[in-house]
Amino acid sequence: MNKRFLTIALFIGILCAVIGIYVGNRQISPQPAKNSAVQQLTALSLTDSQGKLQKLSQWQGKFLLVNFWATWCAPCVQEMPELSDLQKNLSKSNIQLIGLGIDSPSNIVEFAQKYQISYPLFAAGMEGTDLSRQLGNQAAGLPFTVLISPDGILLKSYLGRLNIEQLRSDIIKLTNSKQ
Repeated sequence: MNKRFLTIALFIGILCAVIGIYVGNRQISPQPAKNSAVQQLTALSLTDSQGKLQKLSQWQGKFLLVNFWATWCAPCVQEMPELSDLQKNLSKSNIQLIGLGIDSPSNIVEFAQKYQISYPLFAAGMEGTDLSRQLGNQAAGLPFTVLISPDGILLKSYLGRLNIEQLRSDIIKLTNSKQ
């Protein structure tokens, strides 16, 4: 009886672990964007790193690489130099990188003065968290990055620190560009 009990308990334990892993992975995997999420993004006007209000619609007709980040997020800050280099390489293409900071406008301005980032940074505040969820970031984790086509279709999303070489490969493949 004791051996049978241990076998059943072990089986139940393994089954629960497998179910837990499956459910956990489903919750943190980026989900497809809601239909209106990209439209909501491009309709926004946000404060940039110079304290000026700008419309994100100014990049309509371009591929848009949107990086959700925060000044207090170590992986976000670590990937920014690579993203800066990427934007410099993309400057002659039809691709624009923007950073939406889940932070206050004053923190974004202070951060931009301290670090030289080659792409536009905007203060999205907590509204940015909601928007990233609508774009598929169900875990609300940072950094979170999406690639959007010129016609407003979400092509790819990334949760966590970017593998810049994989991102470059995806950009070439999904945008048919040579960088």
